[in-house]
Amino acid sequence: MAKHQVSRSVVIDAPAERIFRIISDPRRHHEFDGSGTVQQARGDAERLGPGSRFGMDMRMGLPYSTSNRVVEYEENRLIAWSHIGPHIWRWRLEPVDDGTTRVTETFDYTRMSAFYMLIGYPARNARGIEQTLPRLKRLAEEGTPDKDTTEGAE
Repeated sequence: MAKHQVSRSVVIDAPAERIFRIISDPRRHHEFDGSGTVQQARGDAERLGPGSRFGMDMRMGLPYSTSNRVVEYEENRLIAWSHIGPHIWRWRLEPVDDGTTRVTETFDYTRMSAFYMLIGYPARNARGIEQTLPRLKRLAEEGTPDKDTTEGAE
């Protein structure tokens, strides 16, 4: 693991495209967030792309909101965003030969390492990631309907 980054991975029995649809839709972030901080998306962003901006209502003790911008993007493989803080949340999807996908979530605090370490963010974010990945796995594997899978359904 890179210094000043917290990463965890899970293998999900679903194609990368399905998983990416979930992660790249900010309206769905509360469905798989394991930290308990993500409440709901603000605005009308449906599908994120390069440079997209989206808002999120959050709660960590007290309610607050963030304005985020996609800073890394590769369709169905990589998406990362940041907000006013210099850290980055990154999702990397790697298809595996057996049809599964390795998903890695990373909290990258490289540009603010001493402060984040001092206030305990790496450990707190590691716990959040460890709770998020199983939730995302269940969401993607159980086929919970999303916009792309429910159109035209009877």
